Amino acid sequence: MARVQLEISRRTFLKSALVGAGGAALAGYSLEPASAAPPLDTALPWFRQGEIVTTYNICDMCPWRCGVTVQTVNGIVRKIDGNPKDPKSRGMLCARGQGGVSFIYDPDRLQAPMVRTGERGEGKFQEVTWEEALDQSAAKLAAIRDEYGPESVAIFGHTGGDFWFTDYFAQAFGTPNAAKPSSSLCTTPREEAAQYTYGLTVGGHEPVDWESIGCITLIGSHIGEDARNTLMQDFSNAWARGAKVIVVDPRFSSVAAKADYWLPIKPGTDTALLLAWTNVLITEELYDKEYVAEWTQGFEQLAAHVQDYSPEWAGAITELDPDLIRETARAMGANSPKAAIVPGRHVTWYGNDTQRMRAAFSINALLGAYGREGGMYLNKSPYIEAYPHPPFEVTGSSGGCSAEPGAESDELPLGPSGKARADGARQTFLRGATAMQELIEPMISGKPYPIKALIIYGVNALHSIPNVPRTIEAFKKLDFILVVDVLPQEHVAWADVVMPEATNLERHDELWTVAHKTPYIALREPAIEPLYDTKPAWWMVRELGMRLGMEKYFKWETAEEYLNTRLTSIGSNLEKMREEEGIVIQKGKPYLADFGDASPFPTHSGKIEFYSDILGLAGLDPIPVYEAVEPPPDGFFRLLYGRHPVHTFAKTQNTPLLSELYPENEVWVNGDKAAAMGVENGAYVRLENQDGVLSSPIKVKATQRIRGDAVFMAHGFGQDAPGLSRANGRGASDAKLQTRYKLDPISGGAGMRVNFVRIVKEA
Repeated sequence: MARVQLEISRRTFLKSALVGAGGAALAGYSLEPASAAPPLDTALPWFRQGEIVTTYNICDMCPWRCGVTVQTVNGIVRKIDGNPKDPKSRGMLCARGQGGVSFIYDPDRLQAPMVRTGERGEGKFQEVTWEEALDQSAAKLAAIRDEYGPESVAIFGHTGGDFWFTDYFAQAFGTPNAAKPSSSLCTTPREEAAQYTYGLTVGGHEPVDWESIGCITLIGSHIGEDARNTLMQDFSNAWARGAKVIVVDPRFSSVAAKADYWLPIKPGTDTALLLAWTNVLITEELYDKEYVAEWTQGFEQLAAHVQDYSPEWAGAITELDPDLIRETARAMGANSPKAAIVPGRHVTWYGNDTQRMRAAFSINALLGAYGREGGMYLNKSPYIEAYPHPPFEVTGSSGGCSAEPGAESDELPLGPSGKARADGARQTFLRGATAMQELIEPMISGKPYPIKALIIYGVNALHSIPNVPRTIEAFKKLDFILVVDVLPQEHVAWADVVMPEATNLERHDELWTVAHKTPYIALREPAIEPLYDTKPAWWMVRELGMRLGMEKYFKWETAEEYLNTRLTSIGSNLEKMREEEGIVIQKGKPYLADFGDASPFPTHSGKIEFYSDILGLAGLDPIPVYEAVEPPPDGFFRLLYGRHPVHTFAKTQNTPLLSELYPENEVWVNGDKAAAMGVENGAYVRLENQDGVLSSPIKVKATQRIRGDAVFMAHGFGQDAPGLSRANGRGASDAKLQTRYKLDPISGGAGMRVNFVRIVKEA
């Protein structure tokens, strides 16, 4: 198999970087990819070696998807910059975005379609033609559909091209069992909580009015570590002009170092703190009375509910100083309405997460934040019509699908019947969302109906779904597994057919339609032809669809034809999009004043609902209550996890430049606890969880920056994937230590911070 010859050292990367406001830009390393382009004249800088061609794209190095400009010379990508016109990137990029060149030229990339030749899990494959791979896949999917029904095929999708599989293909095929980790393993509780509180979803871009906010409250939000470009820009600007910052976190995170108040809360007690803050805001009359009277309902019930939830009550639970609880509540109230608790993204913690998020959203309403300058603006989706096609067999199939294809939204759709189902892989959640982790059981047991085939697109499944042994058991039971990916990730070894995808810089994709303060539409177009024998997702989906008798959904033959048809509805086309630098910005309606006498809150009452009749009628708490979580057993720590600023999920650990910047993770252990155990800083240990699962070796970071009852590690490491020459065997996997989770009864989110570990010293 041909390999890209790529040798870039960290020294070369740093030496050749152009320092920008948002990060470093690749500038001039020597690059000679075999079969990609002719050799370069390395005596000249890259920008003098030929014509510079600029194309427009959307970064795919993390889910934030900043707009970028891409510069190529002689068919080789040389430089990626933030698109100045893009409302997210604003001309800046983080380290991960700058690593996009390194990602595309990773020599470990999958390079041709393959079929399995050994046992599942052995990772033995033979290269085949695309015709063979597509024919075999379509034949297996058709046979399973015909025998068991379309719902017997599940689809897991993530990253920038997942629309084609988890949205378009799933709905055309007729399966409701399409899911994304960004929903049930990440954002579902906040989206459900937002729906039940003010009738709107948060969406992919948290709508904080950063330009004039006066008090920022972060609960478990690691700005600067979970390095979302726009968020870092916005926070930095707000902090620089003097906005108050309150950080609630068991760990003294990077953003906690910038805070006016750090509350090192006992893990699992956040709802108690939120209820105490609510108590202070109401009893001390620090809330926005006019706003509450006009735009909310259920205030009297809320006030009565929190009457006994004093800071002293919460202090005993959270292990925080009651005076600090009061002081921080007063700081919020003093800045109202220019104050808000920022909605976190990964909020699946303890299985009671929807109610915790409702408590946070209720505080934002007391502060008068929604629809107010300096608080929370109201997202608006851009106008553009969907591609005209016949009605899908299943509508809204994807756990994370939105009504508008390609829209940036984590809204969870109802099932095919328009209501929650109690008889299927869908649980008895109020809105019946397809939860990824809940689709594993039907693969094993066949109950309530069998799932016999799985398509995995861009999800590192063995580093995303909790209880990895159960997932592997499901893989063994399935009749067919199709994997679409760029790299030979760990789960690829379990595939029957592997289809190598072109990266975001090598393909067209669905339009990126972003609900925003200024809603916008962004273009992804190829900067170069796909390397090796790789193909874009839209092409794979269309080829499979044509073989499966779904021709009516694929009247378009090329991505350009598909995109031009959609753009016609806004008087544009691909040529005009390029003239507009890849971005079309529309007018939003961010504030209450933009709605006149109408309500922007599509709840039953048309107001923000502190008291949820819907939850009450379902036998659930209409107002959040505090529920204690299970404490760590003696000798164990609660396992906390998060991101590192140069890595995304379990995707970038093999990217050459990013791997050099942070090659392996560490486990944060309280310094006093480490000393008491005789564990030195920098020593390698193993972590053993409550079920006896032992991690690979991981380096200790002994520090006073974390409480003594928890440990913390960056996610995405500890991969067992021999095809990943840099990531294989580096660090330890938090996902493999998460052998259990607690299901949220409202949203179906999988709370994963219910696992505990003890430290086992290496011999």
